[in-house]
Amino acid sequence: MIVTITPNPSLDRTYELDALAPGEVNRAGHDRIDPGGKGVNVSRALTAAGHRTTAVLPLGGPPGHLLAELLRRQSIDVAAVPIAGDTRINVSIAEADGRLTKVNAAGPELDAAESAALLSRVAGFTGNGIDWLACCGSLPRGLAPAWYAELVARVHSGGARIALDTSGPALLAALSARPDVVKPNREELAEAVGRPVATIGDAVDAAGELRKRGAQQVLASLGADGMLLVAEDGSWYGSAPVAAVRSDVGAGDASLAGFLGAGGTGPDALAAALAHGAAAVQLPGSVMPTPADLDPAAVAVTADIPLERPLSG
Repeated sequence: MIVTITPNPSLDRTYELDALAPGEVNRAGHDRIDPGGKGVNVSRALTAAGHRTTAVLPLGGPPGHLLAELLRRQSIDVAAVPIAGDTRINVSIAEADGRLTKVNAAGPELDAAESAALLSRVAGFTGNGIDWLACCGSLPRGLAPAWYAELVARVHSGGARIALDTSGPALLAALSARPDVVKPNREELAEAVGRPVATIGDAVDAAGELRKRGAQQVLASLGADGMLLVAEDGSWYGSAPVAAVRSDVGAGDASLAGFLGAGGTGPDALAAALAHGAAAVQLPGSVMPTPADLDPAAVAVTADIPLERPLSG
């Protein structure tokens, strides 16, 4: 059983175009609306893979009602915390050449009572047989950077393991609470350590620094260059090349779902993360992969990490 918490969820509207013409009227060939937010996507990917999951969400207004309904249609249990503000709506424009333009709304501001209610709702799942709590995404206005740190401490005291996928001050504040795994991408990793990450070796060093600050494992996404897992019992690097990227919305979240669903530790879990992420980028919008979409044979994982290899981009 894996519980996810998304403090700032969204409805994600995706339009597919041949090419975006700024300043002109553009007509979409296809469009879709999906439940959004990093933890929401993790729950969607877990459900698609046959795992039990509950999504804890602060929800408000008509967008919040629609988000909950869309999740229930996908057989995902929703633990809603009512809020006064409306749940945000994000827009993505996906072009045929793979370029993606995103407009993310700021979202509602939670007051002190709503913040406390959300914290209590999540903490209430501990001691009830959950294996992992995945804390995902940015914090909405009204929640201090230390909010995740308090959540990690509360949930750890109940015996559950914590996966944290956030960035900036919220990530740094939570490290001292010793989350079981953190999942930064390359840019978030560089921001956390205050220096560029230009090679795979740089990423290994930065991940090691996060471990010294308290993270028990670091699952670092390097985009097209693959992923790293740095833990106490070893470090591994893996890649899963894809022929063409259709949309990378939610691909990192699919990776985290694959990692947790495969046990959340070791090279086999890293391989599962890579397979899920590679499948997700080949699907439209934020569609999450099913087992039929995965290609484990395309994944390569090794403990012989190519430290000198430069990262693309």
